[in-house]
Amino acid sequence: MSKKKKIFIVVAMALLLVVTGYLNIALNKNTEENNIAASTTYNASFLSTYRSNKLATRNTMLEYYDSIISSGSEAQIAEANSLKMDLARRMESETILESMVMASGYEDAVVTIADENTTVMVKADGLNSDDVSKILTILVGETNTDPTNVKIMSV
Repeated sequence: MSKKKKIFIVVAMALLLVVTGYLNIALNKNTEENNIAASTTYNASFLSTYRSNKLATRNTMLEYYDSIISSGSEAQIAEANSLKMDLARRMESETILESMVMASGYEDAVVTIADENTTVMVKADGLNSDDVSKILTILVGETNTDPTNVKIMSV
């Protein structure tokens, strides 16, 4: 490579570095204002993000089970079908429970059912004992879950 090309590349990179520094300073002037605005939308965005991540993970699991079903042995296919059906039942139960919790007066809720534990996150400033009791009654009535295996939190 010629000396002129090398000098041109170094000058271009230095110019890009200066432009990047300027843009960084210019765009971050309102960082404090952005942080305040971001904190007010944290609850809604957290639940939405959590729900989206949970759905993406579940879709990945379903795709994995489908790939086993399409090319696995009979035993693998039977196990994948069983796991897929269990996951589908969980997803349906979570959706129903989320709707029931929201119908009881909360703006948003996310329910996650694991093997033995159930977690409920509701959009609320705080939960008192009546709120917890109301949510717990819904969960235990619909899923026959042991109340000691339920975690309820506000976000």
